[in-house]
Amino acid sequence: QEHRNLPFMRELRYLFALLVGSKRKYVDPSRAVEILKDAFKSNDSQQQDVSEFTHKLLDWLEDAFQIKAEEERDGEKPKNPMVELFYGRFLAVGVLEGKKFENTEMFGQYPLQVNGFKDLHECLEAAMIEGEIESLHSENSAKSGQEHWFTELPPVLTFELSRFEFNQALGRPEKIHNKLEFPPILYLDRYMHKNREITRIKRDEIKRLKEYLTVLQQRLERYLSYGSGPKRFPLVDVLQYALEFASSKPVCTSPVDDLGASAPSSGTLPAQTSPSTIEQQGPSSSDVPSTSPVQRSVIHKPFTQSRIPPDLPMHPAPRHITEEELSVLEGCLHRWRTEVENDTRDLQESISRIHRTIELMYSDKTMVQVPYRLHAVLVHEGQANAGHYWAYIYDHHQNRWMKYNDISVTKSTWEELERDSFGGYRNASAYCLMYINDKEQYLIQEEFNKETGQMLVGMDTLPSDLRDYVKEDNKRFEKELEEWDAELAQKAQQEKLLSQIPRAPAPSPAPVQAGEPEYLEQPSRTDLSKHLKEDSVQAINKALAEQEDRGPEAIMDT
Repeated sequence: QEHRNLPFMRELRYLFALLVGSKRKYVDPSRAVEILKDAFKSNDSQQQDVSEFTHKLLDWLEDAFQIKAEEERDGEKPKNPMVELFYGRFLAVGVLEGKKFENTEMFGQYPLQVNGFKDLHECLEAAMIEGEIESLHSENSAKSGQEHWFTELPPVLTFELSRFEFNQALGRPEKIHNKLEFPPILYLDRYMHKNREITRIKRDEIKRLKEYLTVLQQRLERYLSYGSGPKRFPLVDVLQYALEFASSKPVCTSPVDDLGASAPSSGTLPAQTSPSTIEQQGPSSSDVPSTSPVQRSVIHKPFTQSRIPPDLPMHPAPRHITEEELSVLEGCLHRWRTEVENDTRDLQESISRIHRTIELMYSDKTMVQVPYRLHAVLVHEGQANAGHYWAYIYDHHQNRWMKYNDISVTKSTWEELERDSFGGYRNASAYCLMYINDKEQYLIQEEFNKETGQMLVGMDTLPSDLRDYVKEDNKRFEKELEEWDAELAQKAQQEKLLSQIPRAPAPSPAPVQAGEPEYLEQPSRTDLSKHLKEDSVQAINKALAEQEDRGPEAIMDT
């Protein structure tokens, strides 16, 4: 570990220092990455699990700090900044086979399940309770269950969102694209061990409210989706349809009249022509020969020959209803419709009040004392086996979000972060959330010079060894720029000199003698290129010799 973790720590220090003070457009992390690749020893085409990578990264840094701390301690217990910044503790209280237990455990990244939850608080509630929690409060229960309570939160709290699960049927991992909301400010009072009693009371109250909410929602559904068949309608609309039906007056006409009014005027028989009329008309004299008796052929016309009711209502309406019956029915339907509207409105208002009560359950003053502010969001776009990563980090001094996507660093907004990180919109979603204690200002405040009191920025924030390292790298970068500029100038000079050299005429082919074949061997392209290169070199050397006493500006002007 000493041969791996300490060199990695050194390369990471250099990398962060260059991010602070480098003049380059981007910083090359290859030296640190090579150490990581050697440690993972994985195929380049195989993507490592990002959670496993982060765990190893934190472990390496913790070990490296521990090695240095033990070397430099003077009898006191060494402090490890990785542990102090990123690690917290929780108390597991539970019952196992009827026996109660309590265990204190340390955690770094806190894992949370995503599938089946709509926001971060629901994920945390599910993670803090396992099994039958009722068994924790009973003496003679054989059920098993446990609760987790934070006893110590780290200044930097990292949530690992489990957006990947293994599909047993397909035999491969899959990504969960469900939408999961998370707030910019997260209050963690309800998960603290010191608040466990009041939290349990609030949880029981929320549980009863949710049960009552389910009953109200089922009742509302009966009002909004009335009927027993596949097609259902709001009960208010059903009563309105019944009222309109009862109030309608029957207007009866023959369907044949409607057909005649809509049929074309030519090429058809009159709509009211009856079968008896057709039978009485016989064939015309021009159609019947004079020498033969009159013969009539039976013409089958199913529409005109079928029995049509003499009159039908143009729209649905009651055939027989007295004014007294209609008055009573209209009064009942009006009253029922008003009652249904009031009941529906009351149910909707009750459901809204319960939702609001649940949302405000933890908003009292005693439950907003542990605020954590969202500092960074790590995003993955793609599927379980491959994808692209980028990050959003909040700039506390400029009060804005920044998007870090490879070498591109751009200003961003909370709306863009929501679209890329919540999930459910496309294949991009957050897999890691980093919150920082909003009361620990030393995490984000600027550093000041102890002697002058002036604010330190940029290179001044670095220790002397890293400051010297960055200065040397910037000098190398400036030298690279000078060499690059000189190379470009030399190339431009050569191209200009080459353009001034007259091209040699192509050699005329030798006359073909009689009797010789026409496929004489031609000079190869390699030989021609060699001769042209030698001529070009001689011309360039000659031009340089003639102008060696003149400055580069004069050479560029020729």
